[in-house]
Amino acid sequence: MSSKNFFLIITLVLLSHLASAQLMKAKEIFSKADSLRGMLTPLRTCYDIQYYHLDIQVDIKNKSIAGSNLFRFKANDTFSRLQFDLFENLSVDKVEYQGKSLPFEREYNAVFVDFPQAIEKGKLDSFTVYYSGTPIQATRAPWDGGFDWKKDKNGKPWVATACQGLGASVWWPNKDHLSDEVDSMLISVSVPKDLINVSNGRLVKVEANGNFKKYHWKVRNPINNYNVALNVGDYAHFSEKYSGEKGTLDIDYYVLKENKEKLPHLKKNVHETLDAFEHWFGPYPFYEDGYKIVETAHLGMEHQSAIAYGNKYINGYLGNDGSGTGWGKKWDFIVVHESGHEWFGNNITAKDLADMWIHESYTNYSEALFIDYHYGKKASAEYVNGNRRGIRNDSPIQGPYGVNKEGSGDMYVKGGVLHHMIRTIVADDEKWRELLRGLNKTYYHQTVTYKDIISYLNKESGIDLSKVFGQYVQHTEIPVLEIKFIDENSAKFRWISEVKGFNMPIDIGLKGKNKQRFYPTTEFQELKLDGLTKQSLDVDLFNYYIQLSVQ
Repeated sequence: MSSKNFFLIITLVLLSHLASAQLMKAKEIFSKADSLRGMLTPLRTCYDIQYYHLDIQVDIKNKSIAGSNLFRFKANDTFSRLQFDLFENLSVDKVEYQGKSLPFEREYNAVFVDFPQAIEKGKLDSFTVYYSGTPIQATRAPWDGGFDWKKDKNGKPWVATACQGLGASVWWPNKDHLSDEVDSMLISVSVPKDLINVSNGRLVKVEANGNFKKYHWKVRNPINNYNVALNVGDYAHFSEKYSGEKGTLDIDYYVLKENKEKLPHLKKNVHETLDAFEHWFGPYPFYEDGYKIVETAHLGMEHQSAIAYGNKYINGYLGNDGSGTGWGKKWDFIVVHESGHEWFGNNITAKDLADMWIHESYTNYSEALFIDYHYGKKASAEYVNGNRRGIRNDSPIQGPYGVNKEGSGDMYVKGGVLHHMIRTIVADDEKWRELLRGLNKTYYHQTVTYKDIISYLNKESGIDLSKVFGQYVQHTEIPVLEIKFIDENSAKFRWISEVKGFNMPIDIGLKGKNKQRFYPTTEFQELKLDGLTKQSLDVDLFNYYIQLSVQ
């Protein structure tokens, strides 16, 4: 046996053990509880949620809640058993159907309900879950989930929910999977009478009841579960009209009374944001529910039509600019970023948390488009390029399916860099704008998959971007453009990539001169460029996020 073959065998054995170890690690990480939460089983797909009525009372003193949620659904299949979700630390007091209590079982955070007779396919039906308890308290909202129990500077209670990733079932019973957005919803929240509750949609009624007031908020558009929110505080309320693409949009601001003098900062940023995003993405997707900014103790969240805002009325991300270019300090990061989610995340929603990159990559890129609209394309490109310093390339930005797990945090800045690069490849800014607007029109109020996004972009751009997205979304490393000089004036080039058959155009030229578009593949081909030398070679590394190897 040659030494070369010996080392090959040893390498294969080590790789085999490594793969086994990774599989074992995966089994340890993803438990049955994860599968119950993240997998679409027949007990979840058998029914389609049409309407919720969430009706709860908030006990601020004891940090507890009690109430009910009505599930109105359509049967996708004939069934007599289904699953809904509620964290196991909260009590299911009763499941009521046609005036009678139903038997149920609990396993981790899943609840299984048995009906007395089969519910036939196509039937519209409903049941109500009564529940109570002390929900998980967020210690670092919004990065961990649950209730955020705080007080304002005047000692008044200031309470909010945030539950992205962890799941809405951390505080209310629902079918907790991104694939099934409820069509409409009524959110009724009772709070102490000297406070206000702000939730999604439009306020339709306030009822007085002793020491409490109940606020009823009607959501008329589809909404994903983690966006449902309550915000309780001593708020001052201001409203105005915005003249948008679909007509008049109602804008409401709920700020702590102590901060009402800072309202002009929010107004300026909200108007500039809506101007930019309606230009790039199309009409704001929720005119029927209005647009609200609600001040919170936590930094922010994209709660549909009720954006949580905690950026302290300053530009940047708490005054900072992650790009290091200065462009990020010219606008309020939370207003822009969380508003971007109204198009990507709320209008277009991933079916599985594994594809949370769709939400965050496009919304990160929306920051660059905001800059483009107000400060120009060059400034936008500089911002995107500067954001590269935050990329770790630690794991794919797409997560594993069926276990409620997102991919790497690189989904933000690496995702934004990817979309800027796709814009460069398309090389037609008006067409690029049409693609972004078309995405929001084609998938208006819909849930989508990785395949949906790539198929749409391939078809509408006329460019096969499958390999590009495959490398940057589903793999960790970025591709290497390898250029080998055969002699002083001739060279060959190819891509080195984890994706079989990877191809991506790239712009190459001579220093000080305009670049040309080339189409390397994973096979070496001649790089034809008059006057090319190692010294004169100029690859566009500013707009393309790649590694370059020149030999």
